[in-house]
Amino acid sequence: MTFQPFVPTGGLAGWRFLQSTLDVQKAAHASSASVQRDLDYFAEKIGTIETPEQLVSDYRLLTVALGAFGLSEDINNKYLIRKVLEEGTLDPDALSNKLSDSRYKAMSKAFGFGDFPVPNTVMSDFPDQIAARYADQSFETAMGETNNTMRLALNAQRELEGIAGGTSSNTTKWFTIMGTAPLRAVMEGALNLPTSFATLELDRQLEVFKERSAAMFGSDQVDDLVKPGTIDRVLDRYTAIAGLNDASSTVTSPALILLRGY
Repeated sequence: MTFQPFVPTGGLAGWRFLQSTLDVQKAAHASSASVQRDLDYFAEKIGTIETPEQLVSDYRLLTVALGAFGLSEDINNKYLIRKVLEEGTLDPDALSNKLSDSRYKAMSKAFGFGDFPVPNTVMSDFPDQIAARYADQSFETAMGETNNTMRLALNAQRELEGIAGGTSSNTTKWFTIMGTAPLRAVMEGALNLPTSFATLELDRQLEVFKERSAAMFGSDQVDDLVKPGTIDRVLDRYTAIAGLNDASSTVTSPALILLRGY
């Protein structure tokens, strides 16, 4: 039996409930038989995989590999996945460096097929590294079946910190967020941007993201957005606004009253 993550309600109240029960729910989900079967198979087989072609040819291994990086929906795009893995990340012209979605680069770097003579798949601790990512992503995917807003918020909580910790410029970090659909959705929601926003020129979108961020959170620097307290405000705003939109709430909504304090 697989444990199904849940929240009793949406919006800010649901997010607060999820945060208070997260450790217990994640542990229950990670111990589910289906998750353990996937990870046991991965640990048993991945050490024999030496090329991207071998990986994409094994559906069960590829399921875990993609799932660990939030790319499960791309499992049928095997040509793209193989190219990304084959070319690695060290060459500036590598496909992973040209794609706007940074998750592909993270996956390629983790597996190391195109970067090193010997891929990371043969390393003894590699299964555990992927297992930790897969458990988190699998939990978030399952949460999305209950409430997709919570799934996106959990993903942003983790991934924004990773982007901020990189050595890229602030502009590059914003473009990474803009090019990664789940993160973009969270930031657009937290900044209360209209659906027509995506039709603007890319440089203008960047300006608006920075302007709104500075106005609402006190900084246009991605590094500042993930600081304790600030990231909480970002995700509180996102979940509260999403809850209001989902429920078509009126101006007397308690969530809206709370939102005014952020």
